Amino acid sequence: MNLQQLRSVREAVRQGFNLTVVADVLHTSQPGVSRQIRELEEEIGIELFVRAGKRLTGLTLPGEMVLPMIERLLQEAHNIRCAGQEFASQGQGTLTIAATHSQARYALPGAVRDFSERYPGVALRLKQGSPQQVAELLLCGEADIGVATEALASYPDLVALPCYQWTHAVIVPPGHALDRDAQQGLPLTLERLAGFPIVTYEPGYTGRSHIDEAFKRRELAFDVVLSAMDADVIKTYVELGMGVGIIAAIACDEERDQRLKVLDARHLFATNMTRLAVRRGSFLRGFVYDFIQAFAPPLTRVQVDKAMVAQEGDHLDL
Repeated sequence: MNLQQLRSVREAVRQGFNLTVVADVLHTSQPGVSRQIRELEEEIGIELFVRAGKRLTGLTLPGEMVLPMIERLLQEAHNIRCAGQEFASQGQGTLTIAATHSQARYALPGAVRDFSERYPGVALRLKQGSPQQVAELLLCGEADIGVATEALASYPDLVALPCYQWTHAVIVPPGHALDRDAQQGLPLTLERLAGFPIVTYEPGYTGRSHIDEAFKRRELAFDVVLSAMDADVIKTYVELGMGVGIIAAIACDEERDQRLKVLDARHLFATNMTRLAVRRGSFLRGFVYDFIQAFAPPLTRVQVDKAMVAQEGDHLDL
């Protein structure tokens, strides 16, 4: 049994049983992948895959049982390499961060700047996507750290650490009816907001579920005329007069957003929690701990280690 055999099995599952793609990912040939899988099956005495001719179509029942073991073995092999790098090349390496657009644009820059100054020998890579994509990048080993909203806490193979809470804000052009309401001291309500076309995040992004839930609880219909992944895109179309924007309050910048008026909406929508996640059971190099604390100071190495060994479903309170 060798690691290449285990990687072949894992990638076959990850790539939808397409061995041509698996061969590309592993930088080998398709016959080589097939041979690795067959040799492993012969050694352990069971078939891991359902086959239709020469094609793999799924996992057998024994394959479904063995796959988590293979994942753990490969994770430990990766941990051993990381441990070696930690002692052989301290302060050098690569740190890959996966984050949503809003987190990458508004929450991460300060921590990234401070980290780069402290660790000039560490190359930083930033990947962006939805919370689900962030989780997948962590689970498949393509990212070391993930930053997104509550969705990360729903993956049992991730340790999702609470970082900070944030709320939504409403943005409108100067002189808009809601701007005039605010100047007159009139409170912003969901009923009033529902009377205007809405420009906000796509479902699955930046607390959109809390926006939908707030209107649903009040049995209010609201018209989303445009949805986007990024707050800056939403701002652009609000400036064009397409509708009223609902964005994360952290995305509001008084100096940059002089053509917009920001209205506090924390009383209308549930508070959101940004979380930083790492894969459960992974070895974290020293600079990974330092980046985590640079982003969320309460998350000390002690706190992170405590969360890493906690039982699944336990919550870390800061």
